[in-house]
Amino acid sequence: MQKFYGTGVALVTPFKKDFSVDTEALAKIVDFVTEGGVEYLVVLGTTAETATLTAEEKDLVIKTVIDANKGRLPLVLGVGGNNTIKVVEELKTRDLSSFDAVLSVSPYYNKPTQEGIYQHFKAVAEASPVPVILYNVPGRTASNVLPATIIRLANDFSNIIGVKEAAGDIVQAMKLIQHKPKDFLVISGDDMITLPMVLAGGAGVISVIGEGFPKEFSQMVRLGLERKVEEAYALHYKISDSIDMIFEQGNPAGIKEIFKVLNLSENTVRLPLVNVNEDLASRIETFVKKIS
Repeated sequence: MQKFYGTGVALVTPFKKDFSVDTEALAKIVDFVTEGGVEYLVVLGTTAETATLTAEEKDLVIKTVIDANKGRLPLVLGVGGNNTIKVVEELKTRDLSSFDAVLSVSPYYNKPTQEGIYQHFKAVAEASPVPVILYNVPGRTASNVLPATIIRLANDFSNIIGVKEAAGDIVQAMKLIQHKPKDFLVISGDDMITLPMVLAGGAGVISVIGEGFPKEFSQMVRLGLERKVEEAYALHYKISDSIDMIFEQGNPAGIKEIFKVLNLSENTVRLPLVNVNEDLASRIETFVKKIS
């Protein structure tokens, strides 16, 4: 699974001012991050505002990314939810031939036990025709997938190849890295602690800020993987303030503000999300212009 070492980016879904999907802007963003040096693309994750997209819009986003990518980078599709039967049905019926893996979030809202989480992902693994990357993000799901559960899944199912670990807990990440099977990927889901995770033995990141600054962030991760610590941290500190800014008033409102400054897309988000306020928009614009 060398293709998933380095930087993957969680693509946004750009909207026009009338809230319709902006396929032209999405294609431009695919080109921007690809030319910036990222290693793979993640489609229809949380950052894509997937919860607000219709089935037809999801199909449109998928087609747009596949067409824009032109086979250049590996693709990962977000296929997850809190209804196990529905997730299994999508895995069995959706055409995944263009995708190298799926990213599947731990069930949210239901707050299952660790055994419930295990059984959910067991069903996912048995249904998926492509490799599965687990996604642990307790801040959104209200339940933490503990290292013991992830390692149990990794040992029991050969097609569960990694985890996007977004608990924001470096100690938990290190426990995963310490006890994981040899080829299992521990991928950061938290931009701010990506470099420490990589230096501890992680495989890289599925990033949001890497979409706004793909050249700098992907190079930082590569330097980390090469154990060039001082150079990697120089890049980390160069852009770290922007990581705080893009999450300050919610994701993807912050990253979309960066895209507006870069003239890649509008900053439109769909309710219940709203745009960042004028103060944050001004700070983001100043930072982008300083980096560019």
